[in-house]
Amino acid sequence: MEIISTTRNTSGVSTSSANHPTEWSLENFLQQHPAKFNGKCLPDEADQWLRDMERIYNAKRCPDDNRLAFTEYLLTGEASHWWTSMKMILTDAQSPISWEVFRSKFYEEYFPDSVCFAKEVEFLQLVQGGMSVSQYTNKFKHLVRFNTMATSEEWQCRKFENGLRSDLKVLISSLCIKSFPTMVERAKVLEKNVEEVKQQKKQQQTARGPVSSKSNTNLSRSPYARPIPPSTSSGSQSQSLVSANRSGQQGAVTCFQCGGPHYRSSCPQLLWVKFCTRCGRNGHLERECNMGGRAVMRPPYAGRNQPRGGGRA
Repeated sequence: MEIISTTRNTSGVSTSSANHPTEWSLENFLQQHPAKFNGKCLPDEADQWLRDMERIYNAKRCPDDNRLAFTEYLLTGEASHWWTSMKMILTDAQSPISWEVFRSKFYEEYFPDSVCFAKEVEFLQLVQGGMSVSQYTNKFKHLVRFNTMATSEEWQCRKFENGLRSDLKVLISSLCIKSFPTMVERAKVLEKNVEEVKQQKKQQQTARGPVSSKSNTNLSRSPYARPIPPSTSSGSQSQSLVSANRSGQQGAVTCFQCGGPHYRSSCPQLLWVKFCTRCGRNGHLERECNMGGRAVMRPPYAGRNQPRGGGRA
């Protein structure tokens, strides 16, 4: 009987302690590693900081008095000076200082209505543009909380779909998706498929590029062309170096003298070996000379000074 009574007393003590949990102290709050706030940040960052604090308070079921005290502890720098002056103003006006009052004054100072309205307009005008689907989704989720209109998940899907690029919108509009996570997942898959198709087309064009350019080059070139050496005084020499694209000729032409794409009779290496006995010039033979009867043979010693004092030349 003594053991039974002792057991009953012990269970009663544990039940009473469970019904009255211990108060959440500042040490317990600091174990959550909350971030401090100095006021030197963007409006979005200030809003996100206060939302993180409220998330911790709601999870721990922290009372409003403790919320205000813990938040004041995290204020540093300019934010601490701002709240000190704000408390003096509220005290002079005999206004209550509570968590709701702090929250309202905080948003008036660091996240005013003008910024909130600009964020809402940015959300309504949001389109994908040059962003990827992942970047577009992150910005969509960030701005949708500033929308003041009552919306549903289906409305968010239609808004997300209308902001996509035209190539993705055409593919995803026929699916009639009403779940936002499913919409985002399908958009990412379609984006990946479209990029793979673009890469394949680019690789094919790169592979066919040199072949097409080579064929165009071959078409533009004549089948048999000879290099044109420096101009000489002989007209027949320039004619012999013009492209010899004769009708009826087939196959490649190779010079037996230098191996070039021309006939041996037109080889530049042999032009300077020929000597005309009619006009006395190099580069052609007598039968190729165009001087005709006008050519005058000069004596081999013409132009040399005659020896003085007479004598035989």
